[in-house]
Amino acid sequence: MDKKGNGKKRITFKLDMPEATNVFVAGNFNDWDIFSHPLRMNGKKGSPEGTWQKAMYLEPGTYEYRFIVDGIWCDDPGCTQFSDNNLGSRNGLIRVS
Repeated sequence: MDKKGNGKKRITFKLDMPEATNVFVAGNFNDWDIFSHPLRMNGKKGSPEGTWQKAMYLEPGTYEYRFIVDGIWCDDPGCTQFSDNNLGSRNGLIRVS
């Protein structure tokens, strides 16, 4: 994680889903806006084919998030910590320090 001068750290969300046509990330860092943070296919040089990525800077804290893949809410298969939500599914957790 890169640190920006204002205390924010660079976080990269990644999802390996080559069959997807649109991927977004929504969470409490963007008021669960499902369109404000699109991921890009192979967003970083040297990324494996089919990897979607989005880098952003976040303040220290704990954030909940989910991916939206072709209009369907999805868990992050690379996440190891989750929190149950009030919709009967679970949100990924990311801690920024």
